[in-house]
Amino acid sequence: MKCQMCEKQAVMKLQHGDLCKTHFIDYFEEKVFKTIKKYQLVGRQEVLCVAASGGKDSLTVLYLTKKYIEKNQLNVSLFALAIDEGIANYRAKTLEDLKQFCDEYNIVLHVVSTKEEFGATLDEAYPIVNRGTKKKPCNVCGVWRRYLLNKHARRLGATKVITGHNLDDEAQAIMMNMFKANTDLAAHLGPVSGVYEHGLFVQRVKPLYMCLEKETRLYALLKGFQVEFTECPYSNEGFRSQIQDMLNDFEAKYRGTKQGIINSFLAMLPLLKEKAKQQEEEIQQCVKCGEPAHQEVCNACKIVEVLAHG
Repeated sequence: MKCQMCEKQAVMKLQHGDLCKTHFIDYFEEKVFKTIKKYQLVGRQEVLCVAASGGKDSLTVLYLTKKYIEKNQLNVSLFALAIDEGIANYRAKTLEDLKQFCDEYNIVLHVVSTKEEFGATLDEAYPIVNRGTKKKPCNVCGVWRRYLLNKHARRLGATKVITGHNLDDEAQAIMMNMFKANTDLAAHLGPVSGVYEHGLFVQRVKPLYMCLEKETRLYALLKGFQVEFTECPYSNEGFRSQIQDMLNDFEAKYRGTKQGIINSFLAMLPLLKEKAKQQEEEIQQCVKCGEPAHQEVCNACKIVEVLAHG
C-alpha cells in the first residue's frame, strides 16, 4: 500500500484512502482536535482530570489533551487520576507504565485504590458479590470505578473528567442499551456524558469519540508509548464482549458499520436527552457516603454491604 498523500509506505488502510506514518499521525490528531472543538469538550479555563489506566486509550487521550492545551495556549491545568482495582497480573503493570508516562510528560498523577476505599480489591470482592447477587466482575468494577473517578475528581477540583472511550467502546454501549431496551441509559452517552449538569457530578467528555480502536492502537504504537496491549482478565466474562465480537465481525464484512451506528445515534441523541430530562429521577445523596445516588443508598455502598455480610 502507498500513502495517498506522499506515495510512501502506508501503515493504515482507511475507508477513504491509505496513509503513511506521518500522515496517519496528522490525520488522527486532527480528528481528535476537531472532536474537542466541535463538541466544546475543553474550555479556555478548566481543571481537567484525565481518567487514566496506562492502557493505549488513556495514554493517547492524556497525551493529546496536553498537546491540545499547549497548542491553543489555554489557561487549563491537567492531572491524571487512576483507579487501582487490584486485578492480579494486570493493573500493577499498567500503573507502572502510567507513572513512567506521567513522569516523562510532567503530568501530576493521583492513584486511588478500591482496597483503601472499600476494603477489598476487585479480585477479593468479585467472588463474594457474585455469590450473593450473580453480578459479573465488570458490573462491580464499573460501579466502583465511576464512583471513585467522580468522587476524587470533584475532590481535586476538576471541572471535567476526560475519558479514553473510543468509537468502538461507544458503538458497543449503544448496541448493549438497544438490545436491553435501556433508552434512558442511552441518553447519557455521546461525546459529552450525562443529560444535564449537577453539582455532585463532574461532567465526563470523550475526545477519542470518533476514533476507531484500531486507529488508537496504531497511534500509540507509532508514538512509541510504553503500553501493555493485554486485555483485562475479566473482559471476556461480560455482555460487552459478545457485542464487541459481533460488531467486529460486521465491520470486517461491511466496512463502516461502527461509524454508521455512531452517526445514526448522534442524530437521535438530542431527542433521547430531551425525553430523559422529562423522566430523570431526582439525584439524592447516599445516606451512607454522601455521594450522588438515585436511591437512598448508592450502588457502590450496596456492594460494600454485600461484602460485609459475605
